[in-house]
Amino acid sequence: MQVTETLSDGLRRAYAVVVPAADIESKCGAKLAEIVRTIKLPGFRPGKVPVNLVRQRYGASVMAEVMQDAVNDAADQLLEERKLRPAGQPRIALTQQPDLKKAKASDLSFSVELDLLPEIVAPDLSALTLTRLRAEVDQAKVEETLATIAKQQRETVAVEDDRPAETGDVLTVDFEGTVDGVAFDGGAGTDAKVEIGGAGFIPGFSEGMAGMKVGEVRHIDVTFPETYHAEALAGKAAVFKVTAKALGTPMETAVDDALATKLGFESLEKLKEVITGQAQRELDQMARLHIKRELLDVLSEKADFPAPQNLVEAEFAAIWQRVEQDMKKGEVDEEDRGKDADTLKGEYRAIADRRVRLGLLLSEIGRTAKIEVSQAELTQALRQEAGRYPGQEMQVVEFFRKTPGAIEQLRGPLFEDKVVDYILEMAKIEDKLVAVEELALPPVDEIATPKVTFEAAEAEAETEVEAEASQPEGEAAEVLDHAAPAQEDGGEAAA
Repeated sequence: MQVTETLSDGLRRAYAVVVPAADIESKCGAKLAEIVRTIKLPGFRPGKVPVNLVRQRYGASVMAEVMQDAVNDAADQLLEERKLRPAGQPRIALTQQPDLKKAKASDLSFSVELDLLPEIVAPDLSALTLTRLRAEVDQAKVEETLATIAKQQRETVAVEDDRPAETGDVLTVDFEGTVDGVAFDGGAGTDAKVEIGGAGFIPGFSEGMAGMKVGEVRHIDVTFPETYHAEALAGKAAVFKVTAKALGTPMETAVDDALATKLGFESLEKLKEVITGQAQRELDQMARLHIKRELLDVLSEKADFPAPQNLVEAEFAAIWQRVEQDMKKGEVDEEDRGKDADTLKGEYRAIADRRVRLGLLLSEIGRTAKIEVSQAELTQALRQEAGRYPGQEMQVVEFFRKTPGAIEQLRGPLFEDKVVDYILEMAKIEDKLVAVEELALPPVDEIATPKVTFEAAEAEAETEVEAEASQPEGEAAEVLDHAAPAQEDGGEAAA
């Protein structure tokens, strides 16, 4: 084959490749000869079918297959001979090809355009100095939690008097909700126990039952919060028809060993230990987010190599799509308000560039340390994701197994976390005890890998199908995948 370099600009390269007609004809002849040996046609003995007849019948399909193989083989040979490390799938376009209808061989010409991975030198991890914030569980918060649990475990005593419900009473009701006169899923219930003025309900729902008597029917107007978990109901006005059936008053429950035993614990002290341990794990997780944020900032300064622009553009496109979706919902970050589209695009493209460089650096560190995501870890992550959708577990599992690339979205965050853990083991860590309030502050501009969800993966899969006709296969921003081709079983993370 003949190769001519047509572009060398930074990390971008382009080549013109010509596969001679003789090579195409030779490969076609070999495939046709193979067909002759195995094909069975009426009137001909096995292996005696004239090659011209086989060419007439199957020449076009054989030629198409040979062309595809020739392009793939030539592209692989180009990468190998020139020791090129592509950042993403090379973009290939045919410029001259044989006439498939005539099945006549001629020179096969095509162009190859690709972005190269930069030279990446991992920093000395043992020289990194980081501060790990730590906070201890406030025992007053533990007591508050115990009080809340005790309140939830209260028993009610029936009110015999024919009096209206008061704040703090528990009213047993049947209810049915409608929006614009139409009932909605989850809007009805029977024998529901509602604490008058209690928390955990739609604003105005429990408050609207104050003064009701047993047997009374009341229509209560409410408005679902804008942040309500069911998007179809968020911000909507609704009317609930409520029928009061019984009235009770709660009895106080003591915080003691009896309460702990009722909940399945040996003693009150054991229950406190469990609550304290869970709270400490939550604080430790927040501490991890802080030190990870600091680590990414430090690594960003050391990732001073250029980023492949195809990966940057793919990452920017994904970011900007989410920004536009938020804008349509009216959910605009305060820092973005008042900025024009060009300014916002410039800022988010800079974020995309940082993410790609961090992703490449994390990948290089993981590749050097031979970090991999095991099948057991991936299976556990899949189970956890499926568990988030009760009743749909099998559909979620089947989706991730059958959809190309979906399982890699689970692998990416796992790989990233393992690389971060490895770096933190190597770095110098100084622990600093802080107040819980300081630890609870979210890290600024956190850009760690978003945790994938079934809906997100499904939506991305649909988008990929829609864009298949115009996008070269494999050009999504699989940053770490292309950074470490030898790590196909554990390298697809995005920073």
